[in-house]
Amino acid sequence: MNRMPELAKKLPIPAGTDTLAPDSSVISWPKRVSEIHLSSPLLEAVTGYVESQGGGEGLFPTQTPGVNVVRSFQSMMPMRQIYRPSLCVVIQGAKEIHFGSDRLDYRAMQCLVVSVELPASGRIVEASAEKPYLGVMIDLDVGVLREVLQQLDTPPAAPTEPGPCVFVGNVDQPLADCILRLIRMSDTPKAIPILYPSLMREICYWLLIGPHGSVLCNLALPETATERVAKAIRVLHVDFAGTLRVEQLADVAQMSPSSFHQHFKALTSMTPLQFQKQLRLLEARRLMVSEAANVADAAYQVGYESASQFSREYSRTFGIAPKQDTLNQQRLYSQYASRSVQGV
Repeated sequence: MNRMPELAKKLPIPAGTDTLAPDSSVISWPKRVSEIHLSSPLLEAVTGYVESQGGGEGLFPTQTPGVNVVRSFQSMMPMRQIYRPSLCVVIQGAKEIHFGSDRLDYRAMQCLVVSVELPASGRIVEASAEKPYLGVMIDLDVGVLREVLQQLDTPPAAPTEPGPCVFVGNVDQPLADCILRLIRMSDTPKAIPILYPSLMREICYWLLIGPHGSVLCNLALPETATERVAKAIRVLHVDFAGTLRVEQLADVAQMSPSSFHQHFKALTSMTPLQFQKQLRLLEARRLMVSEAANVADAAYQVGYESASQFSREYSRTFGIAPKQDTLNQQRLYSQYASRSVQGV
């Protein structure tokens, strides 16, 4: 059994020049919320947390598992990674995410919700030293989501047609209050195991009763097409280096191969083969950067029979040859560690 690529492993600073599809379709975000004052307490709390951790920029884990804060003083090139089911809230600045042939934009007091594990490219598009990008990322607990859904008197209706597993929504007052309390909870670590479970339930509640609740409902309800495709995606994550047989994945999803292919593409904006290729390349990058594997070894470990084919596909995806990308990533990590020590 092959090792699954690390989920949501974020590089602290720009990660090369991942290429983006020139014909990507842009999914427009909802209009920004007019209550700009919602961001002020959150902005103060998130900024205060970053400063309490030494300041600077990068990824700042909190003591709550699965909750991280990001600050950046600059726009970034795309960072290709695997997104787990999560809620990503922009407090200040703006981001975009590319998955398959689609693109979503979101900015201050808006959030991105990802409902299945998905390889994608995210990038910060608005940030400066005077007005840095600030964001909060929260892993969603699908089990809690399912429990909350079962307790709703009028649960959202699941969509009749397959659609993307990613959406952007506005952060309203109730959700903003949850995130604010979540950040402030870092001041009292002993309260986290007692209070966080109920706070996660509250977050799931507001997401489920919101305008995009049906997307999450599709994942939480048993035996929906989304939930069955999600099972197949989990199998693909575990055995990404093996020979892909769509028929086997379709059996896991309890669908015909043609129906499975249709639902998979609608959900992820990729074919199963494209999805597998993303998983392989991401794991190969991790092996080369973190475990010092050479190009040929990384290629074979993730399922390629030809190192030259691997190098071509890697360069096409990331916009840079694997060896040079590895050197760049290692240098960037070293620079980031140096800045962190100096508190810059």
